[in-house]
Amino acid sequence: MRLANQNREQKAKKKQNPEQKNKKSKRKNNGEPIRTIGGMLLAEMARGGAAELRSNQDEVNRLNVFPVPDGDTGDNMRMTIESGIEAIANLNSDNLSEVITTLSHGMLLGARGNSGVILSQFFAGMASSFKNSSEADAITLGKALKEGVKQAYGTVMTPTEGTILTVAREAVDYAVSKTTRNTSIKDFFSNLVDEIYASLARTPDILPALKSAGVVDSGGAGLFYIMDGFKRVLNGELPIDSSFTEYMPSATAQKIRHFGKDSKMTFSYCTELLVQLLNSKCEVESFDLDEFKECLSKLGDSVCAVLLDDTLKLHIHTFKPENVIAYAREFGELISVKIENMSIQHSAILESETEKNKDLASDSRKQLFTKNNDYKTKAKRYAIITTSSGEGISKIFSDLGADKIISAANGFNPSARDFIDAIKSVNAEHVFVFPNNSNITLAAEQAVKILGNPNVRVIETKNIGEGYAAIASFEFDNTDSESVTKNIHYAISSTSCGYTSVAVRSAELDGVKVKKGDTVGIINKKIVFSKSSTAACAKETALKLLGTRTHLTVFFGNDITKKDADKLCGTIKKKRNDADIHLLYGGQKIYSYIFITG
Repeated sequence: MRLANQNREQKAKKKQNPEQKNKKSKRKNNGEPIRTIGGMLLAEMARGGAAELRSNQDEVNRLNVFPVPDGDTGDNMRMTIESGIEAIANLNSDNLSEVITTLSHGMLLGARGNSGVILSQFFAGMASSFKNSSEADAITLGKALKEGVKQAYGTVMTPTEGTILTVAREAVDYAVSKTTRNTSIKDFFSNLVDEIYASLARTPDILPALKSAGVVDSGGAGLFYIMDGFKRVLNGELPIDSSFTEYMPSATAQKIRHFGKDSKMTFSYCTELLVQLLNSKCEVESFDLDEFKECLSKLGDSVCAVLLDDTLKLHIHTFKPENVIAYAREFGELISVKIENMSIQHSAILESETEKNKDLASDSRKQLFTKNNDYKTKAKRYAIITTSSGEGISKIFSDLGADKIISAANGFNPSARDFIDAIKSVNAEHVFVFPNNSNITLAAEQAVKILGNPNVRVIETKNIGEGYAAIASFEFDNTDSESVTKNIHYAISSTSCGYTSVAVRSAELDGVKVKKGDTVGIINKKIVFSKSSTAACAKETALKLLGTRTHLTVFFGNDITKKDADKLCGTIKKKRNDADIHLLYGGQKIYSYIFITG
């Protein structure tokens, strides 16, 4: 494991002759130290960082405070940075600003989980600092990383120390303190990674929950692997992982199957541009986005354009993408261009073997920016977007009135893009978003920030129980959206949620000794029981959650039979004859039972 190996490497470094160390730091292939970093080197380092994290994502996932199989930090951070890697895949530029802007936008859209959102904002802060830089030396790099830390901290309303935030801040401060005009890029990242490791080792002393669980912060560990990958590329140690292309469609293969010399262009080109607005071509500060979109609509359909600071992101379906490019260049210069033949896509979809695959293929064609007024029907008053961790829960949410349900099954956290697509797909005056997981909220909020729609509200439901209470209490007939919001918050505040799950390791948390393989009971993020029997643990957890309340809703997972679930409810009823127990099939996988009371 790399984290374990790093300690041995640091000890070996201390024994190294200082003279030898100085000589080594000045060698890089041609014998000259790298004094500046440009776009191509950054892209190579980013790929190396993503590859290193991919190789160690399971280790990061296991650094979970709770000993239950829902650790997903490694997955979230990997998918976040890989979204950035996908964005720069066809960007052949050595301009640092262009590359990191494109990289960070990809990460912002693909950000998953709190750690992924924080990581994306860290890179977004760097991109902001590098706005006018074609390259950067170590001092400029340090300033950009400091801006990244600042923006990452600003993402969280109440930052918690002992997390990835602390690790990033301490490491950047240390690396900057060691930087002079003569510091090479390689030495900068060597100092940075050394301190990330040291800071990471200190996180259990800052955050008691980590010490109790016997782990270091998982987000900080993910950052370590990414930046260690950066450093290893600089050292020439890490080959670029070509497997990043495995999720990208092969345009050549699709062309052979679906578009030949006798084909007809039935469908238009899906065209996406990222444009840097320039004062030399327009007045950037007073750029009229609405007028721009109006003119753009004459060149095609499914039009949308979003302005992020002074960078313009636009999407359009057109038969003449060259005209769109020419028009966009009247206001600035291109950062990236993506043009896809929708006739090829359409043929590929028709080739799908099952309805499910057809649906998935169709979804993949839905671009980030879809024109809001594509709908011919009148907009409804309210729409609900929510997440679900099981098929049964999804059906219940749909029956209660949810318009769009995003899967969060098996610990899979939706990205900001998933929420953007969902928000754009509903036709409503007011959209309510229920994340139902505290580790999904930041991605939902990031999506709303990118869209800039004031009529989309993210209600911070921290678990399935709160989401269930929010949707069940939704007043669709109430025309006052503020009143609806207030009543939702009241329903959430009076709701408590409990879970049972099988422990994947032994630990002692919240004063409870947990043995690997036992079933643990969790109430409001605290382990309350650990028992060898799932039924016994579920009974005690449900009774403790009930307290003096009399209503209990039980979602049973796909590892529990209806017979066993009925038996459990009967046992609870014997202890609490006054309780009204409502049993529902949830179909969730990680948690055998989800208990809700309010």
